[in-house]
Amino acid sequence: MSRSDALLTDLYQLNMLAAYLDHGLTDTAVFELFVRKLPPHRGFLMAAGLEQAVDYLESLAFTEDDIRRLRRLGGFPERLLGFLGELRFTGDLDALPEGTVFFPDEPVLRVAAPLPQAQLVETRLINLVHFQTVVASKAARLVLAAQGKPLIDFGLRRAHGAEAGLLAARASYVAGFAGTATLAAGIDFGIPVKGTMAHSFIQAHDDETAAFENFARSRPRDLVLLIDTYDTERAAERVVKLAPKLARDGIAISGVRIDSGDLGEQARRVRAILDRGGLRHVTIVASGGLDEDQILALRDAPIDAFGVGTALTTASDAPALDCAYKLQEYAGRPRRKRSEGKATWPGRKQVWRSVGAEREFAGDIVALAEERHGGEPQLQPVMRNGRRVQPAPALDAVGAYARDQLAHLPAALRRLDPFRYPVAIAAGLRDLALALDRAEASGAEGS
Repeated sequence: MSRSDALLTDLYQLNMLAAYLDHGLTDTAVFELFVRKLPPHRGFLMAAGLEQAVDYLESLAFTEDDIRRLRRLGGFPERLLGFLGELRFTGDLDALPEGTVFFPDEPVLRVAAPLPQAQLVETRLINLVHFQTVVASKAARLVLAAQGKPLIDFGLRRAHGAEAGLLAARASYVAGFAGTATLAAGIDFGIPVKGTMAHSFIQAHDDETAAFENFARSRPRDLVLLIDTYDTERAAERVVKLAPKLARDGIAISGVRIDSGDLGEQARRVRAILDRGGLRHVTIVASGGLDEDQILALRDAPIDAFGVGTALTTASDAPALDCAYKLQEYAGRPRRKRSEGKATWPGRKQVWRSVGAEREFAGDIVALAEERHGGEPQLQPVMRNGRRVQPAPALDAVGAYARDQLAHLPAALRRLDPFRYPVAIAAGLRDLALALDRAEASGAEGS
């Protein structure tokens, strides 16, 4: 059953919209999406999902069918349904470019729009930006661990739904993966599609060598053979014997894949067999439940590329971020949430990043948007009056930018060592928060 993305929201958003309309609360509101704290074993995060967020905002509309469904669901006043039928996003969006590394308390994006619009889009924006940021942040760690060796996304089958699998392939490519096994991601996003074979193909044959040869003759391009179905070393020897026969027919074996066992030891033994057989050009691909810690442990093994599935697509060690989308200004006045453990810094903000002598990122300052500080501003204009300010960058350009971001991380973060990156809250922002707190304590705020 088809429906528009406008219905991908929480009930409480529509409840609030009805009340906003009833009481005339339609002035400009400023919301910011940020992460309160890093998960364990994370020294940084990488922003992703902005392109899908912009697509959502540009196309936001409740169709006639959406309105009919809401009416059937019941409980929504006709005034609200009429408003939704005419609603379009007319606000502004500023954001970190996709691929930017960022840290707690730093806005990832800022929405300025009439309050009903800015409120409504909260759920879907978090849904899109949070998930891809989770995956891109995990993928960035894997890229750093692999130290230049190619990584391939094998995660669709373990992803939490079809959209998650597609967007995980995209987010991992942004962070530096070389390709994906997900066919639709190649078609939709232009990501290089990579693939080998499953153990079932080998098992369907009575003879392993025949399985290799049949596959090679049917799919000779970028030929990678899976060699650990039975005995990995014996399969490698069979690959060596088969290679000359295939070569006479113009078929070259590009690589072999190992998916089980002690991957480091298996790779060393297979490498020796291939080299003795004159197949020094044949690469070794490792897969099978890998994460960045295992890849780091395999840095000295003769493995040329890695396939990563579950750990990537589900970000299994840190599958969610403590992120929020909070009101920071309404009707030209700064707003501040004071909930215990969840207080926010008020007002529109900008992040300024300094670079050290070695061109490493040296520290950030979170400040009010109208202030100026040393370094470079991180949030950039993306939309004005509901429309993009410039065309979306090509995905390969986004990936190149992300790689540059990783290259300029402090050395400890590039090594995935524990490191607390310095993020300062500017004095002007602290003073504003204190002033709002004092006003609230005296009962003056909102009077």
